[in-house]
Amino acid sequence: MRFLNQRIWMPLGLAALLVLAWQAQGWSGVALVGGGVVMWGLLHFYRMTTVLRRAANNPVGWVGSAVMLQARMQAGQNLLHILAITRALGEQQPSDQPATEVYRWIDNGGASVTCTFVHSRLTHWTFERPSTADTNDAVTTDGTQPVSCTVSEHGQAKS
Repeated sequence: MRFLNQRIWMPLGLAALLVLAWQAQGWSGVALVGGGVVMWGLLHFYRMTTVLRRAANNPVGWVGSAVMLQARMQAGQNLLHILAITRALGEQQPSDQPATEVYRWIDNGGASVTCTFVHSRLTHWTFERPSTADTNDAVTTDGTQPVSCTVSEHGQAKS
C-alpha cells in the first residue's frame, strides 16, 4: 500500500506545489520549486551511488557481524538503508512470491541474517547462529555451551 501511495501522491503533491508556486511568484516560483526538486533528486542519487560504491568493495553476502546487523534492523527500512548498514550486497535467495526479494548476509563466525523485502521495504528477517555441532562443540570463556537462537518476525527471539 505504501508503494502505491508513493507512486500516486508524490507526483500529485509535486504538481500541486508547482501550481502554488506559479500562482504565488509566476515563473520565478516555478524555477525555485524546480531547483529544489532537482537538488533533492541529486542528493538521493549521490547517496545511492555512495552506498553502492562501498558495497562493491566487499564480498557478496558478507557482513562484519550478523548479530549487530539484526540488532539494527527495523521493519519498514528500505533496501538501500540495509545495504548502507551491511556495506555489502546480499546474496539473493529464491523467492516464490512476486515483488518479494530475499537476501542473506553471513559473518565470519557462520551466523547469518536472512531478510525479506516487499517492494524494497523490509518486512521480516531471520537471524541464525551455527549449531554447536557445526562449531565442534565450542565452549565459551565461562565454560558454558553457546546457545542457538533464531530471531524472526520483527526481531522477536525464539528458542
